[in-house]
Amino acid sequence: MSVTGICLILFLTFHCCMNVAAFFSGDAYNTVCAFLGSNWYAVVGTLALAFLAVCHIVYAFILTAQNRRARGPQRYEVTSRRPEVSWASQNMLVLGIIILLGLGLHLYNFWCHMMFAELAGVATTPAPADGFGWIQQTFANPVYSILYLVWMCAIWFHLSHGFWSAMQTLGISGKIWLKRWQCIGIIYVTILMAVFAFLVLSFWLGFAPSYK
Repeated sequence: MSVTGICLILFLTFHCCMNVAAFFSGDAYNTVCAFLGSNWYAVVGTLALAFLAVCHIVYAFILTAQNRRARGPQRYEVTSRRPEVSWASQNMLVLGIIILLGLGLHLYNFWCHMMFAELAGVATTPAPADGFGWIQQTFANPVYSILYLVWMCAIWFHLSHGFWSAMQTLGISGKIWLKRWQCIGIIYVTILMAVFAFLVLSFWLGFAPSYK
């Protein structure tokens, strides 16, 4: 869970850096899309990413089932949450399911219309290589924009706990560094999600850049 989680956070960081180009120029963003596109290394990277995501999801269900079995048929008599236990840590599976549903929507809106369409030779409007056009078309729809913002909130809660928890599980956290990792994680994840959310809002509200 920890290793795959960190790898997925690194991918989100790469995706965020890629999306920054869309704030300045549609042509610049499409250049990045063309570099990735359906090239062999992009396909290999996509398969590796899918493998990591599947492993992360499978282990999430396995660990949840193990925790429930260890708890037995009886629920906790005391259900109040201790101050040091975050809401996100108690609802990681629910947040994960929301994130999984959002991922399905994201794959439909972008991957299916871009990489998959290019690999399958399917004609689309905008063209598969026009990633900027797909961003414009998707986030011009307020329903999609709201769903994406909800998805990003769920990711924020999930990662705000997952970031420092992964460090703790891997043994690179202790009494001194625990609070530091929690603080670093909150700042890092907030910046990451803020960039994604600002991208959605900029295209939804119509103050995004043009192609050039």
